Amino acid sequence: MTRATGAVTVDDERIRVTTWTLAAGAAIGWHRHDFDYVVVPVTGGTFKVVEPDGSERTMEQVAGAPYVGTAGTEHDVVSATDRETIFVEIELKR
Repeated sequence: MTRATGAVTVDDERIRVTTWTLAAGAAIGWHRHDFDYVVVPVTGGTFKVVEPDGSERTMEQVAGAPYVGTAGTEHDVVSATDRETIFVEIELKR
């Protein structure tokens, strides 16, 4: 499976900003969020989210429509869109 690429553009004492780019079928990889976060979809798209128990759910991102996540969330995110998808993740360190 192809891996997503994450480019960190800001990482200071308050926030970390990562731009994620996923080819069709690419996965971010299993991870745990240490901080609350905001995701801002750039392109929008459909994703498969794999939960800690192995269950899967489908998530739709809408371009320009941010959503929030909480610290402690664990999952893998896999692109289920047939084109490149991009979103920006903003982690709130404090």
